[in-house]
Amino acid sequence: MSAQTRAEETPTPDRREPAAAWAGRFLGERTLGYSETDAILYALAVGAPASELDLVFEDRLRVLPSFGLTLAQWAPDVLAGQGAFDNRAVHGSQELTVLKPLPRSGELTLTARVGEVWDKGSAAVFNVLVECDYFVAVWSIFAPGTGGYGGDRGPGRTPAPLGEPAGTAGFQSSLNQAALYRLLGDRHHIHIDPQAAQRIGQDRPILHGLASLAAATLPLAGMAGAHPADLVQLAGRFSGVVFPGDEMTVRAWDNGRFDALVGDKSVISDGLAVFR
Repeated sequence: MSAQTRAEETPTPDRREPAAAWAGRFLGERTLGYSETDAILYALAVGAPASELDLVFEDRLRVLPSFGLTLAQWAPDVLAGQGAFDNRAVHGSQELTVLKPLPRSGELTLTARVGEVWDKGSAAVFNVLVECDYFVAVWSIFAPGTGGYGGDRGPGRTPAPLGEPAGTAGFQSSLNQAALYRLLGDRHHIHIDPQAAQRIGQDRPILHGLASLAAATLPLAGMAGAHPADLVQLAGRFSGVVFPGDEMTVRAWDNGRFDALVGDKSVISDGLAVFR
């Protein structure tokens, strides 16, 4: 994948200002190109089997909509680089709204800005908005040590789905899934280096949250009787850690709501996946 960057970012606010001072800040514009190979690598990295020719064979290729998130990952990284928060910050949740299908290859021009910033007391949540002709994506970054300035707390948690799920399916992650997903741009060491993982309290490298979220859409599409590329809306909160090789249990309700577990531990909550 290639990229061109327009360096017209809004001047960085004084780090001593409250987190709310970052709301509305322009983070830049980038034009990124990708090939069919990139889109196929993404499908394999999130768990698509070789038998799904629509996802892994260039002659029939349909691009998974969540692939766009790999093209937009630079935006929260820009905000981190400008000093809005420190290395304690974590990716709390993700939203994706699909406007039209991604082409098999080409270039996308993306713009990014900071949306709302919520005061959660001991932390703030920074919402990073990325827009292009094909999708709108929102990263919610939970940043300890940046709250407590008296700002709006933002919306509360979505109530858990009521009743028994309409369907349940398993997804078996592979031992090399994080190593593959890193090739798409997010090369944080915690996903490959055991020593880096130990520094955040994990005994081995962890799977990217966006990889587990995208992986969940594969069984969800099957339960909905849809093609995975027909996804039009996706959301989820990262409530636990997935290790490469773990099996996720994905539970779906009739209204598009879902969650995912590893054993009895929640790893994705407040999930929403809507297909055409």
